[in-house]
Amino acid sequence: MRFSWQEVPRPIVALAPMAGVTDASYRQLIKRMTPEAVVYTEFLSTDAIHYGAKKTMGMLHFDPVLERPFIVQIFGKEPAHFLSAAKVIEELGADGIDINMGCPAARVTSSCHGSALMRNPELACALVAATKDAVSIPVSVKTRLGWDTPDNLISFCTKLVEAGADALAVHGRTYTQKFSGAADWEPIYELKKSVGVPVIGNGDIFTARDAVEKIGNLDGVMVGRGTFGNPWLLRDIVDAFATGEIRSTLDRMSFTEKIPFIIEHCELAAEVKGERRGMLEMRKHLASYVKGIEGARELRSRLVRVESIAEVQTCLKPYLRSQ
Repeated sequence: MRFSWQEVPRPIVALAPMAGVTDASYRQLIKRMTPEAVVYTEFLSTDAIHYGAKKTMGMLHFDPVLERPFIVQIFGKEPAHFLSAAKVIEELGADGIDINMGCPAARVTSSCHGSALMRNPELACALVAATKDAVSIPVSVKTRLGWDTPDNLISFCTKLVEAGADALAVHGRTYTQKFSGAADWEPIYELKKSVGVPVIGNGDIFTARDAVEKIGNLDGVMVGRGTFGNPWLLRDIVDAFATGEIRSTLDRMSFTEKIPFIIEHCELAAEVKGERRGMLEMRKHLASYVKGIEGARELRSRLVRVESIAEVQTCLKPYLRSQ
């Protein structure tokens, strides 16, 4: 059955696309815990896909059973490359394409990618239109409140919808804020009143209570940094929306109880990328998993040097006995 944003059960709960984080192993871990979640790739260059760059093409790998609905996020500024990249993505079996118009990293915006597109609505709309022309799967956009104020959010997003955007996800900060200060969801609620497509809010969701309190009139929530060290968070959010019960799986588990999940994440990473590379990329996740436990500093210093699953198991073995 073809994926449609309009038909996703409400409220939508999505794992935000995050560079260096939402690879296939992390998405699969999240989906095993929360099958209802919508997952996105890391953001991928349309230029690299257009030219068939080996590394980027490898990042399009996904589990066609476990990871659906599977959304590929892309970035760039050349409409022709969006068109050709979109065709490749559809042929590989993705359920949807999301265009990044929100990344605030200087190396991205300096090339007129990511957040910089908010300052060039004509180009932003051209990219949406080119992508829509190329594929039959839905095309969405993830953006921010604006460059330095949210004053143009509604006009910008209205133009994107007119160009063909099937859904919008909005991070509640401007480009100039980066990730500082508190996310402001009020402009996102106002945007929802002005467009007829699904609108998903993003920013500062670290607990199920945050999601319930912030959802307002929106179609869903998108969670990013809140999942670091807490891949159970999306499960808590889905359950909270369904039952009204606010709980924290993370707080109810001992570190010993978390260890099988940590090892499972390591095994997925090794399966997707090979053991050594997988463990190198797991180091940041391992550092997050041990946050707040007794002896975290010493354990973290060991885990950020691991190169094999056996080394991870050796580091964690004392905690299987002590708790």
